[in-house]
Amino acid sequence: MLTDTEAKQAKATQKPRKLADEAGLYLFVTPSGSKTWRYDFRFLGRRQTLTLGPYPEVSLQKARKRHRAARELLEDGQNPALAKQREKHTAHTAAANTLGVVADEWLKETAPHRSKSWAVMVGGWFRNHINSVLGSRPLDSIEPADVLALVRSIASGTAKSCNGEPQPRTAENVRWIIGRVYRYANRNLLTKINPARDIQGAIQLPPTKHHQPLKAKELPEFLTKIDAYDGRPETRIALKLLLLTFVRGGELVGATWDEFDTEAKEWRVPGARMKMKEEHIVPLSRQALGCLKALKPLTGHRQHLFPGMGDPKSPMSDETLRAALIAMGYKGKFSPHGIRSTASTLLNEHGWRPDVIEKQLAHMERDRIRAAYNRADYLPERHKMMQSWADFLDGLCSDDKVVNIRSSNRRAKQ
Repeated sequence: MLTDTEAKQAKATQKPRKLADEAGLYLFVTPSGSKTWRYDFRFLGRRQTLTLGPYPEVSLQKARKRHRAARELLEDGQNPALAKQREKHTAHTAAANTLGVVADEWLKETAPHRSKSWAVMVGGWFRNHINSVLGSRPLDSIEPADVLALVRSIASGTAKSCNGEPQPRTAENVRWIIGRVYRYANRNLLTKINPARDIQGAIQLPPTKHHQPLKAKELPEFLTKIDAYDGRPETRIALKLLLLTFVRGGELVGATWDEFDTEAKEWRVPGARMKMKEEHIVPLSRQALGCLKALKPLTGHRQHLFPGMGDPKSPMSDETLRAALIAMGYKGKFSPHGIRSTASTLLNEHGWRPDVIEKQLAHMERDRIRAAYNRADYLPERHKMMQSWADFLDGLCSDDKVVNIRSSNRRAKQ
Protein backbone atom coordinates (compact mmCIF):
# COMPACT_ATOMS: atom_id res chain seq x y z
CA MET A 1 0.00 0.00 0.00
CA LEU A 2 1.04 3.55 -0.70
CA THR A 3 2.03 5.92 2.10
CA ASP A 4 1.44 9.67 2.23
CA THR A 5 5.21 10.25 2.33
CA GLU A 6 5.66 8.23 -0.88
CA ALA A 7 2.91 10.19 -2.56
CA LYS A 8 4.45 13.47 -1.45
CA GLN A 9 7.98 12.54 -2.57
CA ALA A 10 6.99 11.00 -5.91
CA LYS A 11 9.10 12.61 -8.65
CA ALA A 12 8.19 13.23 -12.28
CA THR A 13 9.88 11.11 -14.95
CA GLN A 14 10.03 11.30 -18.72
CA LYS A 15 7.03 9.00 -18.95
CA PRO A 16 3.79 8.96 -16.91
CA ARG A 17 3.87 6.51 -14.05
CA LYS A 18 1.51 4.93 -11.54
CA LEU A 19 2.06 4.47 -7.81
CA ALA A 20 -0.34 1.72 -6.78
CA ASP A 21 -2.29 1.75 -3.54
CA GLU A 22 -4.89 -1.05 -3.47
CA ALA A 23 -7.81 -2.54 -5.40
CA GLY A 24 -7.20 -0.44 -8.51
CA LEU A 25 -6.48 2.87 -6.74
CA TYR A 26 -3.24 4.60 -7.72
CA LEU A 27 -1.49 7.97 -7.93
CA PHE A 28 -0.89 9.02 -11.53
CA VAL A 29 2.23 11.20 -11.98
CA THR A 30 2.72 13.05 -15.30
CA PRO A 31 6.07 14.19 -16.80
CA SER A 32 5.11 17.76 -15.84
CA GLY A 33 4.88 16.74 -12.18
CA SER A 34 1.09 16.93 -11.69
CA LYS A 35 -0.43 14.16 -9.58
CA THR A 36 -3.99 12.79 -9.62
CA TRP A 37 -5.74 9.93 -7.92
CA ARG A 38 -7.28 7.40 -10.29
CA TYR A 39 -9.23 4.18 -10.03
CA ASP A 40 -9.20 1.54 -12.78
CA PHE A 41 -12.19 -0.81 -12.84
CA ARG A 42 -14.14 -3.02 -15.19
CA PHE A 43 -17.82 -2.49 -15.89
CA LEU A 44 -19.78 -4.81 -18.18
CA GLY A 45 -16.48 -6.28 -19.36
CA ARG A 46 -14.94 -2.95 -20.31
CA ARG A 47 -11.98 -1.35 -18.57
CA GLN A 48 -12.65 2.22 -17.40
CA THR A 49 -10.90 4.89 -15.32
CA LEU A 50 -12.40 7.19 -12.70
CA THR A 51 -10.48 10.32 -11.67
CA LEU A 52 -10.83 10.95 -7.92
CA GLY A 53 -9.08 14.31 -7.67
CA PRO A 54 -5.67 16.03 -7.66
CA TYR A 55 -2.97 15.50 -5.06
CA PRO A 56 -2.26 17.12 -2.57
CA GLU A 57 -5.67 18.86 -2.65
CA VAL A 58 -7.18 15.40 -2.25
CA SER A 59 -5.20 13.59 0.42
CA LEU A 60 -4.48 9.87 0.45
CA GLN A 61 -7.12 9.37 3.14
CA LYS A 62 -9.77 11.24 1.14
CA ALA A 63 -8.82 9.41 -2.06
CA ARG A 64 -9.34 6.07 -0.29
CA LYS A 65 -12.74 7.24 0.96
CA ARG A 66 -13.81 8.18 -2.57
CA HIS A 67 -12.39 4.89 -3.83
CA ARG A 68 -14.50 2.91 -1.33
CA ALA A 69 -17.64 4.83 -2.37
CA ALA A 70 -16.94 4.07 -6.04
CA ARG A 71 -16.44 0.36 -5.29
CA GLU A 72 -19.75 0.25 -3.39
CA LEU A 73 -21.51 1.68 -6.45
CA LEU A 74 -19.80 -0.94 -8.60
CA GLU A 75 -20.94 -3.72 -6.26
CA ASP A 76 -24.50 -2.38 -6.59
CA GLY A 77 -24.30 -2.66 -10.36
CA GLN A 78 -23.73 1.04 -11.05
CA ASN A 79 -21.01 2.62 -13.14
CA PRO A 80 -19.13 4.99 -10.77
CA ALA A 81 -17.85 7.08 -13.68
CA LEU A 82 -21.39 7.71 -14.96
CA ALA A 83 -22.58 8.38 -11.40
CA LYS A 84 -19.89 11.06 -11.07
CA GLN A 85 -20.97 12.66 -14.35
CA ARG A 86 -24.59 12.73 -13.21
CA GLU A 87 -23.60 14.23 -9.86
CA LYS A 88 -21.51 16.90 -11.60
CA HIS A 89 -24.36 17.70 -13.99
CA THR A 90 -26.83 17.95 -11.11
CA ALA A 91 -24.52 20.29 -9.19
CA HIS A 92 -23.98 22.44 -12.30
CA THR A 93 -27.72 22.60 -12.99
CA ALA A 94 -28.46 23.51 -9.37
CA ALA A 95 -25.88 26.30 -9.45
CA ALA A 96 -27.28 27.64 -12.74
CA ASN A 97 -30.89 27.54 -11.53
CA THR A 98 -30.86 30.57 -9.29
CA LEU A 99 -34.09 32.07 -7.99
CA GLY A 100 -33.64 35.08 -10.28
CA VAL A 101 -33.06 32.99 -13.43
CA VAL A 102 -35.98 30.65 -12.78
CA ALA A 103 -38.23 33.59 -11.84
CA ASP A 104 -37.51 35.17 -15.23
CA GLU A 105 -38.41 31.91 -16.98
CA TRP A 106 -41.63 31.60 -14.96
CA LEU A 107 -42.59 35.21 -15.62
CA LYS A 108 -42.02 34.85 -19.38
CA GLU A 109 -44.28 31.80 -19.41
CA THR A 110 -46.98 33.33 -17.19
CA ALA A 111 -47.08 36.99 -18.27
CA PRO A 112 -48.81 36.43 -21.67
CA HIS A 113 -51.80 35.01 -19.80
CA ARG A 114 -52.06 37.88 -17.31
CA SER A 115 -52.54 41.63 -17.59
CA LYS A 116 -49.65 43.98 -18.30
CA SER A 117 -50.16 45.67 -14.95
CA TRP A 118 -49.84 42.31 -13.19
CA ALA A 119 -46.55 41.61 -14.95
CA VAL A 120 -45.25 45.08 -14.06
CA MET A 121 -46.32 44.66 -10.44
CA VAL A 122 -44.72 41.21 -10.06
CA GLY A 123 -41.56 42.31 -11.84
CA GLY A 124 -41.37 45.22 -9.42
CA TRP A 125 -41.52 42.89 -6.42
CA PHE A 126 -38.53 40.98 -7.75
CA ARG A 127 -36.51 44.03 -8.72
CA ASN A 128 -37.31 46.06 -5.62
CA HIS A 129 -37.32 43.42 -2.91
CA ILE A 130 -36.18 39.92 -3.92
CA ASN A 131 -33.32 39.92 -6.42
CA SER A 132 -30.79 41.88 -4.36
CA VAL A 133 -31.23 39.47 -1.44
CA LEU A 134 -32.05 36.04 -2.90
CA GLY A 135 -31.97 36.41 -6.68
CA SER A 136 -28.43 35.05 -7.16
CA ARG A 137 -28.93 32.09 -4.82
CA PRO A 138 -29.47 28.57 -6.28
CA LEU A 139 -32.97 27.28 -5.55
CA ASP A 140 -31.77 24.41 -3.38
CA SER A 141 -29.65 26.71 -1.22
CA ILE A 142 -32.55 28.88 -0.04
CA GLU A 143 -33.98 27.86 3.33
CA PRO A 144 -37.35 28.83 4.86
CA ALA A 145 -35.37 30.98 7.32
CA ASP A 146 -33.94 33.00 4.39
CA VAL A 147 -37.40 33.78 2.99
CA LEU A 148 -38.73 34.51 6.47
CA ALA A 149 -35.93 37.00 7.15
CA LEU A 150 -36.65 38.77 3.86
CA VAL A 151 -40.41 39.10 4.32
CA ARG A 152 -40.06 40.16 7.94
CA SER A 153 -37.67 42.92 6.94
CA ILE A 154 -40.20 44.15 4.36
CA ALA A 155 -43.10 43.91 6.81
CA SER A 156 -41.19 45.89 9.43
CA GLY A 157 -39.79 48.42 6.96
CA THR A 158 -36.15 47.60 7.78
CA ALA A 159 -35.40 46.31 4.26
CA LYS A 160 -33.41 48.78 2.17
CA SER A 161 -36.13 48.65 -0.48
CA CYS A 162 -38.78 49.93 1.97
CA ASN A 163 -37.26 53.32 2.80
CA GLY A 164 -38.25 52.82 6.43
CA GLU A 165 -41.94 52.24 5.63
CA PRO A 166 -43.50 49.00 7.03
CA GLN A 167 -45.11 47.07 4.17
CA PRO A 168 -46.78 43.92 5.54
CA ARG A 169 -48.98 43.37 2.49
CA THR A 170 -46.03 43.66 0.14
CA ALA A 171 -44.17 41.21 2.40
CA GLU A 172 -46.95 38.64 2.02
CA ASN A 173 -47.05 39.26 -1.74
CA VAL A 174 -43.30 38.64 -1.90
CA ARG A 175 -43.66 35.37 0.03
CA TRP A 176 -46.50 34.30 -2.24
CA ILE A 177 -44.67 35.09 -5.47
CA ILE A 178 -41.53 33.24 -4.35
CA GLY A 179 -43.78 30.26 -3.63
CA ARG A 180 -45.22 30.46 -7.15
CA VAL A 181 -41.73 30.38 -8.67
CA TYR A 182 -40.87 27.31 -6.59
CA ARG A 183 -44.08 25.59 -7.70
CA TYR A 184 -42.99 26.21 -11.30
CA ALA A 185 -39.55 24.81 -10.45
CA ASN A 186 -41.17 21.75 -8.79
CA ARG A 187 -43.22 21.03 -11.92
CA ASN A 188 -40.11 21.26 -14.07
CA LEU A 189 -38.06 19.03 -11.74
CA LEU A 190 -35.59 21.79 -10.92
CA THR A 191 -35.97 21.37 -7.16
CA LYS A 192 -38.00 19.40 -4.65
CA ILE A 193 -38.38 22.11 -2.03
CA ASN A 194 -40.55 25.20 -1.54
CA PRO A 195 -39.26 27.33 1.35
CA ALA A 196 -41.97 29.97 0.89
CA ARG A 197 -44.73 27.43 1.44
CA ASP A 198 -43.20 26.37 4.73
CA ILE A 199 -43.60 29.86 6.26
CA GLN A 200 -47.15 30.52 5.10
CA GLY A 201 -48.98 32.56 7.74
CA ALA A 202 -45.80 33.99 9.27
CA ILE A 203 -46.77 37.56 8.30
CA GLN A 204 -49.84 38.84 10.10
CA LEU A 205 -51.75 41.27 7.88
CA PRO A 206 -53.60 44.20 9.43
CA PRO A 207 -57.35 44.30 8.80
CA THR A 208 -58.27 46.46 5.83
CA LYS A 209 -61.25 48.79 5.83
CA HIS A 210 -61.34 49.66 2.16
CA HIS A 211 -64.57 51.61 1.99
CA GLN A 212 -64.45 53.64 5.18
CA PRO A 213 -64.98 57.24 3.95
CA LEU A 214 -63.99 60.50 5.57
CA LYS A 215 -66.71 62.96 6.43
CA ALA A 216 -66.65 66.43 4.86
CA LYS A 217 -65.64 67.98 8.19
CA GLU A 218 -62.64 65.60 8.37
CA LEU A 219 -61.28 66.56 4.94
CA PRO A 220 -59.56 69.84 5.96
CA GLU A 221 -57.39 68.01 8.49
CA PHE A 222 -56.66 65.29 5.93
CA LEU A 223 -55.59 67.84 3.33
CA THR A 224 -53.41 69.63 5.88
CA LYS A 225 -51.69 66.35 6.79
CA ILE A 226 -50.99 65.61 3.13
CA ASP A 227 -49.31 69.02 2.75
CA ALA A 228 -47.31 68.41 5.94
CA TYR A 229 -46.21 64.88 4.97
CA ASP A 230 -42.42 64.80 5.31
CA GLY A 231 -41.76 61.68 3.23
CA ARG A 232 -40.79 61.62 -0.43
CA PRO A 233 -42.39 64.50 -2.37
CA GLU A 234 -43.48 61.98 -5.01
CA THR A 235 -45.57 60.18 -2.37
CA ARG A 236 -47.16 63.46 -1.24
CA ILE A 237 -48.10 64.32 -4.83
CA ALA A 238 -49.43 60.79 -5.35
CA LEU A 239 -51.80 61.23 -2.40
CA LYS A 240 -53.01 64.54 -3.82
CA LEU A 241 -53.61 63.01 -7.25
CA LEU A 242 -55.40 60.09 -5.67
CA LEU A 243 -57.76 62.55 -3.99
CA LEU A 244 -58.21 64.62 -7.17
CA THR A 245 -58.86 61.64 -9.47
CA PHE A 246 -60.10 58.93 -7.04
CA VAL A 247 -58.68 56.13 -9.19
CA ARG A 248 -57.52 52.92 -7.54
CA GLY A 249 -54.10 53.00 -5.89
CA GLY A 250 -52.60 50.46 -8.29
CA GLU A 251 -53.88 52.42 -11.28
CA LEU A 252 -52.20 55.56 -10.01
CA VAL A 253 -48.76 54.18 -9.08
CA GLY A 254 -48.57 52.30 -12.40
CA ALA A 255 -49.26 55.46 -14.44
CA THR A 256 -46.80 56.40 -17.20
CA TRP A 257 -46.22 59.88 -18.57
CA ASP A 258 -47.42 58.97 -22.07
CA GLU A 259 -50.92 58.29 -20.74
CA PHE A 260 -51.52 61.99 -20.05
CA ASP A 261 -52.83 64.57 -22.51
CA THR A 262 -52.48 67.89 -20.73
CA GLU A 263 -53.95 69.81 -23.68
CA ALA A 264 -57.16 67.80 -23.55
CA LYS A 265 -56.93 67.71 -19.75
CA GLU A 266 -57.39 63.93 -19.75
CA TRP A 267 -55.61 60.86 -18.47
CA ARG A 268 -56.32 57.70 -20.46
CA VAL A 269 -55.63 54.63 -18.34
CA PRO A 270 -55.09 51.59 -20.62
CA GLY A 271 -57.50 48.69 -20.22
CA ALA A 272 -54.61 46.39 -19.35
CA ARG A 273 -54.12 48.33 -16.10
CA MET A 274 -57.81 48.64 -15.22
CA LYS A 275 -59.68 46.22 -12.98
CA MET A 276 -62.45 45.90 -15.58
CA LYS A 277 -59.96 45.61 -18.49
CA GLU A 278 -61.44 48.62 -20.33
CA GLU A 279 -59.74 51.94 -21.07
CA HIS A 280 -60.75 54.58 -18.56
CA ILE A 281 -60.66 58.34 -19.20
CA VAL A 282 -59.97 60.50 -16.16
CA PRO A 283 -60.73 64.23 -16.61
CA LEU A 284 -57.99 66.37 -15.10
CA SER A 285 -58.81 69.48 -13.10
CA ARG A 286 -56.55 72.52 -12.99
CA GLN A 287 -55.34 71.27 -9.60
CA ALA A 288 -54.50 67.81 -10.97
CA LEU A 289 -52.58 69.40 -13.83
CA GLY A 290 -50.73 71.44 -11.22
CA CYS A 291 -49.68 68.23 -9.48
CA LEU A 292 -48.32 66.87 -12.76
CA LYS A 293 -46.40 70.10 -13.31
CA ALA A 294 -44.85 69.84 -9.83
CA LEU A 295 -44.00 66.18 -10.40
CA LYS A 296 -42.40 66.66 -13.83
CA PRO A 297 -38.99 67.90 -12.58
CA LEU A 298 -38.82 64.98 -10.14
CA THR A 299 -39.72 62.03 -12.36
CA GLY A 300 -40.37 63.40 -15.84
CA HIS A 301 -37.21 61.70 -17.12
CA ARG A 302 -38.60 58.31 -16.08
CA GLN A 303 -41.28 56.17 -17.70
CA HIS A 304 -43.49 56.10 -14.61
CA LEU A 305 -44.83 59.07 -12.69
CA PHE A 306 -43.93 57.31 -9.46
CA PRO A 307 -40.78 55.16 -9.92
CA GLY A 308 -39.83 52.58 -7.32
CA MET A 309 -37.04 53.32 -4.87
CA GLY A 310 -35.18 50.07 -5.54
CA ASP A 311 -35.66 50.06 -9.30
CA PRO A 312 -36.62 53.35 -10.99
CA LYS A 313 -37.60 51.43 -14.13
CA SER A 314 -40.59 49.94 -12.31
CA PRO A 315 -43.39 51.73 -10.43
CA MET A 316 -43.47 52.12 -6.69
CA SER A 317 -45.72 49.81 -4.71
CA ASP A 318 -49.21 50.99 -3.85
CA GLU A 319 -48.31 49.82 -0.34
CA THR A 320 -46.29 53.04 -0.16
CA LEU A 321 -49.55 55.03 -0.19
CA ARG A 322 -50.95 52.92 2.60
CA ALA A 323 -47.75 53.36 4.62
CA ALA A 324 -47.95 57.14 4.12
CA LEU A 325 -51.49 57.23 5.52
CA ILE A 326 -50.30 55.21 8.51
CA ALA A 327 -47.49 57.73 9.05
CA MET A 328 -50.11 60.51 8.91
CA GLY A 329 -52.02 58.87 11.77
CA TYR A 330 -54.74 57.02 9.83
CA LYS A 331 -53.75 53.47 10.72
CA GLY A 332 -56.92 51.39 11.03
CA LYS A 333 -59.03 54.47 10.22
CA PHE A 334 -58.58 55.17 6.54
CA SER A 335 -57.02 53.51 3.48
CA PRO A 336 -56.16 54.73 -0.03
CA HIS A 337 -59.25 52.95 -1.33
CA GLY A 338 -61.32 54.92 1.16
CA ILE A 339 -60.68 58.05 -0.92
CA ARG A 340 -62.97 56.60 -3.60
CA SER A 341 -65.71 56.05 -1.02
CA THR A 342 -65.26 59.57 0.33
CA ALA A 343 -65.59 61.17 -3.11
CA SER A 344 -68.54 58.96 -4.08
CA THR A 345 -70.41 59.72 -0.86
CA LEU A 346 -69.96 63.49 -1.04
CA LEU A 347 -70.67 63.78 -4.76
CA ASN A 348 -73.89 61.80 -4.34
CA GLU A 349 -74.89 63.95 -1.37
CA HIS A 350 -74.39 67.10 -3.46
CA GLY A 351 -76.63 65.96 -6.28
CA TRP A 352 -74.35 64.67 -9.01
CA ARG A 353 -75.98 61.95 -11.05
CA PRO A 354 -75.11 58.42 -9.84
CA ASP A 355 -74.41 57.25 -13.40
CA VAL A 356 -71.81 59.98 -13.82
CA ILE A 357 -70.17 59.17 -10.50
CA GLU A 358 -70.13 55.43 -11.19
CA LYS A 359 -68.58 56.05 -14.60
CA GLN A 360 -65.88 58.18 -13.02
CA LEU A 361 -65.19 55.40 -10.49
CA ALA A 362 -64.95 52.91 -13.40
CA HIS A 363 -67.43 50.62 -11.72
CA MET A 364 -68.92 47.75 -13.69
CA GLU A 365 -72.64 48.08 -14.32
CA ARG A 366 -74.30 45.38 -12.25
CA ASP A 367 -77.43 45.30 -14.42
CA ARG A 368 -76.20 43.61 -17.61
CA ILE A 369 -79.26 44.63 -19.65
CA ARG A 370 -78.83 48.25 -18.60
CA ALA A 371 -75.11 48.03 -19.30
CA ALA A 372 -75.77 46.83 -22.85
CA TYR A 373 -77.68 50.04 -23.63
CA ASN A 374 -75.74 52.46 -21.44
CA ARG A 375 -72.64 53.25 -23.50
CA ALA A 376 -72.39 56.92 -22.55
CA ASP A 377 -69.14 58.05 -21.01
CA TYR A 378 -70.62 61.35 -19.68
CA LEU A 379 -67.25 62.94 -20.41
CA PRO A 380 -68.32 66.63 -20.56
CA GLU A 381 -70.27 66.26 -17.32
CA ARG A 382 -67.41 64.39 -15.68
CA HIS A 383 -65.01 67.21 -16.63
CA LYS A 384 -67.31 69.65 -14.81
CA MET A 385 -67.73 67.34 -11.84
CA MET A 386 -63.99 66.77 -11.38
CA GLN A 387 -63.25 70.49 -11.54
CA SER A 388 -66.03 71.19 -9.02
CA TRP A 389 -64.59 68.49 -6.76
CA ALA A 390 -61.11 70.00 -6.94
CA ASP A 391 -62.47 73.51 -6.29
CA PHE A 392 -64.42 72.16 -3.33
CA LEU A 393 -61.24 70.67 -1.83
CA ASP A 394 -59.39 73.96 -2.36
CA GLY A 395 -62.20 75.80 -0.61
CA LEU A 396 -61.86 73.59 2.45
CA CYS A 397 -58.30 74.83 2.95
CA SER A 398 -58.94 78.52 2.27
CA ASP A 399 -60.35 81.33 4.37
CA ASP A 400 -62.93 82.01 1.71
CA LYS A 401 -66.42 80.59 1.62
CA VAL A 402 -66.33 76.87 0.87
CA VAL A 403 -67.24 76.15 -2.75
CA ASN A 404 -70.25 73.90 -3.24
CA ILE A 405 -69.30 70.78 -5.20
CA ARG A 406 -72.14 71.33 -7.66
CA SER A 407 -71.74 75.10 -7.97
CA SER A 408 -70.22 74.83 -11.44
CA ASN A 409 -73.01 72.57 -12.68
CA ARG A 410 -76.40 73.69 -11.43
CA ARG A 411 -78.21 71.24 -13.69
CA ALA A 412 -76.27 68.23 -12.45
CA LYS A 413 -79.20 66.89 -10.48
CA GLN A 414 -81.98 65.92 -12.90
